[in-house]
Amino acid sequence: MELSCKVDYACIALIQLAIRHGQGQPISVNEIAHSQNIPIRYLDQVMGMLRRAGIITSQRGAKGGYHLAQEPWQIKIIDVVIALNGNDYRESQNDNLTTPEKSVILDMRELARKGAADVLSNHTLEDLVRKCEEKKRSGIMFYI
Repeated sequence: MELSCKVDYACIALIQLAIRHGQGQPISVNEIAHSQNIPIRYLDQVMGMLRRAGIITSQRGAKGGYHLAQEPWQIKIIDVVIALNGNDYRESQNDNLTTPEKSVILDMRELARKGAADVLSNHTLEDLVRKCEEKKRSGIMFYI
């Protein structure tokens, strides 16, 4: 399973929403897109998919934008992948196996897919936010 650019952008946007989650202020697509250098139209489509999946909610109006629909610890990354790629995010398999070599390769792919699904199921948005904050702290340089 490969994670698409769409999933990357969704996770980046969700991290931004999670950081502001406690403040109760919505974040606009424009604000996220500009701060993270993401194409606005593409991010708008991604946010619509996340909203339809119930991961985020929208607020209309001049001070509108998006909020998380749940707490960051409740949002599993696998849910984001499924929201964007559908329930069947697996690669298609060829059932017409004719050789043991093909069978072995498909078995290895399935094992890798299950491993990736396990990792994505065991990580939440809160984990990503925590790792992001750690990277920010470790990257601070003081100059005299």
